[in-house]
Amino acid sequence: MARSTATYICQNCGAAHGRWQGKCDGCGAWNTLVEEGDAARPSGPGRASRKGRLFALEPLAGEGQEAPRLASGLPEFDRVTGGGFVRGSVLLVGGDPGIGKSTLLIQVAAALARAGHRAVYISGEEAVAQVRLRAERLGLGDAAVELAAETAVEDIVATLADGKTPRLVVIDSIQTMWTDTVEAAPGTVTQVRGSAQSLIRFAKRSGAAIILVGHVTKDGQIAGPRVVEHMVDAVLSFEGEGSHQFRILRAVKNRFGPTDEIGVFEMTGEGLREVANPSELFLSERDLGSPGTAVFAGIEGTRPLLVEIQALVAPTSLGTPRRAVVGWDQNRLSMVIAVLEAHCGVRLSGHDVYLNVAGGLRIMEPAADLAAAAALVSSLAHAPLPADAVYFGEVSLSGAIRPVAQTAARLKEAKKLGFTRAIVPEAARGEVSDGMALTPVAMLANLVADIVERGTKARRTGT
Repeated sequence: MARSTATYICQNCGAAHGRWQGKCDGCGAWNTLVEEGDAARPSGPGRASRKGRLFALEPLAGEGQEAPRLASGLPEFDRVTGGGFVRGSVLLVGGDPGIGKSTLLIQVAAALARAGHRAVYISGEEAVAQVRLRAERLGLGDAAVELAAETAVEDIVATLADGKTPRLVVIDSIQTMWTDTVEAAPGTVTQVRGSAQSLIRFAKRSGAAIILVGHVTKDGQIAGPRVVEHMVDAVLSFEGEGSHQFRILRAVKNRFGPTDEIGVFEMTGEGLREVANPSELFLSERDLGSPGTAVFAGIEGTRPLLVEIQALVAPTSLGTPRRAVVGWDQNRLSMVIAVLEAHCGVRLSGHDVYLNVAGGLRIMEPAADLAAAAALVSSLAHAPLPADAVYFGEVSLSGAIRPVAQTAARLKEAKKLGFTRAIVPEAARGEVSDGMALTPVAMLANLVADIVERGTKARRTGT
């Protein structure tokens, strides 16, 4: 008889260890190893082996058919998923507590139900009465969404398989589910992985689209093993600041569509409202004529997006100046400051630097380097930037301004919102400007000199 050996699973990364230890070798977390049964199934002569079955192999060449999709009824949600739900697909939605995940998904389920499709909402965290109260508050009480408060995966699969196959199933959340096939406590990495596998198997077999809600860690990562993210077809991140009304739905992974699209929603008293023109809202309350503000013309997926970048440079009384940034990469800010110091003669070593992206949006692309640098120099020199100008371009370590993609789309969006000037990389000199005045910049030092001169003239004239 084979000896039973215990396995210790890290609840942070899912790494398996043969013995208990205080620190996980996989992720470095402390006190996260939990004993979860045998390390492997018994093997040897006494083990029954299953004879493999033959299956057909197909050639690489052949007709490719696009996967049929079901529109959710929310265009912003469909934009992120690539056009709607694919039959048998599984989506994992993560976000901070209270950000609005349940609100968004109950709206999606209600929209499908009103379109005549069967939609099921399974809650493992709330009672049915609590879900009904939220639906009534959102004005969705008349939608024919089927509700249940259940956590046993086998019971859920048996119920869903009984009768007409649902087109959409929402599981809120996967961390509360448990299955009899795994000998582990609910909420552990092994249970999350086993429950997700059972639900994915049901989705592929029945053709129902399933949305799994996932908790996030303090670092903003979806809790549980990374293998769950690899198992699902799409991973969506619901982002936003609690103090702002805007919410961003971002595709982190998508087997059936692009991974760089975003959907913009606004949190209101009646739920999440889609924002068709987010640029106009992000710039609706910008500070005109104030030093330290620059408008960045960015691209999120295929959508051009204009946001305001705010900077504050103030003398410091500390031995080490502060560097604080919200909505942008901290390392990117440090690089831009280093380039300003080394190649542009801008001394920021004795100043605190604060950078903020207005509206709660998080910018990912390096094209924001030029706008951030312009805002920093504007704040330091007390020189307001032109209110009708937009900025975009990547700053290299040598101080050169490198070109960025989709210049025409950025200029078109800026023109639509009333901007007449654009400070762009030198490589964009020949671009079709659509009536906008282009100011090509080859080196960051040239832009810094122009901003400083503007500030000097403003102080001389007293304006």
